[in-house]
Amino acid sequence: MPSPSDPDGRAVADQILRTVLASLDDSKAENTVSLDIQGKSLLADYMVITSGRSHRHVGAVADHLLRTLKDAGFGAARVEGQASADWVLIDTGDVIVHIFRPEVRDFYALEKMWAEDNQAEADTLH
Repeated sequence: MPSPSDPDGRAVADQILRTVLASLDDSKAENTVSLDIQGKSLLADYMVITSGRSHRHVGAVADHLLRTLKDAGFGAARVEGQASADWVLIDTGDVIVHIFRPEVRDFYALEKMWAEDNQAEADTLH
């Protein structure tokens, strides 16, 4: 893939983000937020935070997203936490996705950590 500073790299990141958001919507993930972290971190261009209703739902959302990414030609993403399904992290390289059970999401409050301010104008609720 192109480097993060390459405009085509940003286009790929945007494609991955659209694919991620569509997959999460298909899986009935809840309270999905996307954050543009380009310039804030070298980790990725976007971070997506979402919730599942239970361990089973979190696992199912993660499984569906991984299949969707692979089927869309984005390859295999790195995954952490799938066994416990309290908090699953999926890293595509350009987009990092956090899928939480609601209690775990509230505890870690990643949206607050990554937002520029409490209003977080760049944040998008889906």
